[in-house]
Amino acid sequence: MKQIAILGAALALSAISHAEAAVFDITVDGTDAIFLAGRTDVTIPPASDPWADNNPATDDGLRRHTAPTPEEALETLPPTIAVAGGDVVRVLDPAIGGINFFNGSAGGFFGPEGNGGVGSSNLSSLGGISGYMGTQGALAGVFLTDAIPNGAPPPTVNFGQDFLSIAPEIGQVFFIGDGQTVGGILQQFIAPTGATRLAFGIPDGFGFVGVPGAYDDNDGSYRIRVGINEIPMNAVPIPATLPLMGAALAGLGLVMRRRKSA
Repeated sequence: MKQIAILGAALALSAISHAEAAVFDITVDGTDAIFLAGRTDVTIPPASDPWADNNPATDDGLRRHTAPTPEEALETLPPTIAVAGGDVVRVLDPAIGGINFFNGSAGGFFGPEGNGGVGSSNLSSLGGISGYMGTQGALAGVFLTDAIPNGAPPPTVNFGQDFLSIAPEIGQVFFIGDGQTVGGILQQFIAPTGATRLAFGIPDGFGFVGVPGAYDDNDGSYRIRVGINEIPMNAVPIPATLPLMGAALAGLGLVMRRRKSA
């Protein structure tokens, strides 16, 4: 069962007073296929069966290994959180954890940043969700509407890793990684107009290129804490009550000085 904990909620700061703020603690499993985000119209076949005929030329399902894997893991729908267009989703703590993509212990575990260079993975689109370009097996996200993502997908974009803020389109897969820049600044993602949810998942495929798939031998998970319209603790402004307290203290000081001079 997906683990998404709502850690807290509060009114947003004055600059974003029209929106509510909330914090989520999210666990993303190695089987959470980002390309299945929002796809409540699909039936995930038993572990021993392929998706459709497992032929990329004639079906749009995920690819699986032709022989059983030690895990025989079933692909899972990625966890989502509710958003609205214009919301600012900020990473509040760097993502942690690890996922093994290679049948048990072989190859070791990748962290949320993934493996290889920013173009070492190049996966094609699936069912209205764009392809993915970035590091191999990194934590990724995609904004969705309430509709099942079908039809023509948006362009596949390599957003890189070292950015402060990006604004992906609906259905456009983007890199999250550990959620911070090389300099340790926590990154943010702007929800596009029409967005109602944000899904978190894994981009995987054979050799991390081509048709998405190969989730049936994945182990492990990533964990990340994000906030919607929530300012990280290192940027929390002075509460509105403090200036009032300051004014009251200043007034009290003025009265005391007057009494002393009298």
